[in-house]
This record gives sequence, structure tokens and C-alpha cells, in this order.
Amino acid sequence: SVGIEVNDEMPTLYTLFTHPDSDPRTIVVSVKDGLDVIPSDIHLAAAELELVDREGREYVLKDILAPLRGEYDYILVDCPPNLGLLTINALTAADEVIIPLQCEFLALRGLGTLFENIARVRRHLNPRLKVRGILPVMFDPRPWHTRQILEETRALFGDYVFPVTIRRSIRFAEAAVAGTPILDYAPHHPGAQAYRELAEVLIDDRKEKP
Repeated sequence: SVGIEVNDEMPTLYTLFTHPDSDPRTIVVSVKDGLDVIPSDIHLAAAELELVDREGREYVLKDILAPLRGEYDYILVDCPPNLGLLTINALTAADEVIIPLQCEFLALRGLGTLFENIARVRRHLNPRLKVRGILPVMFDPRPWHTRQILEETRALFGDYVFPVTIRRSIRFAEAAVAGTPILDYAPHHPGAQAYRELAEVLIDDRKEKP
């Protein structure tokens, strides 16, 4: 979605999972000033199977990212929509969790289970882990149902819900096809502005921390 063409010869995150002694700096791709990416592709799905019998399998991503932690202000880990070993690795490596939430009934019902699993990771693997916030995404204000789910989410989770809502728009899909971040593809679009507002919330919160 940011214009990186991954081929079979190109090292990716899968390479780091299967060759733990690899230096992640050699795999990082610079997309633009201020944005670097460790690329990945469908092969990463196989890493979950290869991790099953590995000792310390929950800490592999944490070890991979350790050399990079001091070189970046933020490292974002995009997780698959499940609680398999790859997601557990992400939660074990992370300081904070941002939960994207589609404003639909089943997604809201699953939030409680997700919070329980995050609490388990905190108890057994990563005591510093915390939920930074819930981000409503792909929001369409027209149906009554989606508005109701957003209201219920705010009522149930209070300050956990970010004061920013990402509305559904074809511009996000167009930006992905163009291989360009939405902030560059359509910088004046409301979706781009919403992500700027989210970034400001995260940065301001970090400044307030001692």
C-alpha cells in the first residue's frame, strides 16, 4: 500500500522470523522521509507454523525489533485480524495497542474478548503493555446501526475511544492501488485530516508523559 514491490528474492519480515540472527536494518525499506517499512508478503503466514515448536516463540518479534527501538520515535506493527502467534508476538513486543474497530455489532462484541486476551499477555508475557485507544474506522454515519454502535462503544469504553473517527471512503482504496499513503495521495481529504488528528493526539499524549 506504500508502493513497495515485494519479489521472491527480496528479504522480508518472514526472513527475520526464520533467520533470527539477521540484522533488521538490512531489510528496512525507506519509503519517504520519516517513513521506513519492513516489507512483508503472503509468506509471513507460514511463520506461524514454524514458530509453534520454537522455544521462546512469543518473543521472536520483540527480539527482531530490539535493535531498532532506539532509532525510531514510533514503530507501528500491523497485526492480522486474529489472536494467533503472530499477533501474540506483536503484543509481546509492543508498549501500547491501538484497536481499530468497525462500527458493527459483531466487532463490538469481540472487544471484550480482545481486552481479556491483552490482559493475559500483560500478566504472562509483557507487563508494560497497555491499550492506548480504540479507533473507529470505516465509519458510515448514514445507517442508524453504525451510529448506535459508535454511541455504545463510547458508553462502554469511555476514554479508551479516540476522539477521532475514520470515515469510510473510496479514497483509501485508491491510495492503496496507487501505492501511496493517503496523506500524499489526497492530502486535503477528510480521511487524511482524520489521521493527522490521530497523530496529534498520540504525539501530544507522549509529550505529557514524564
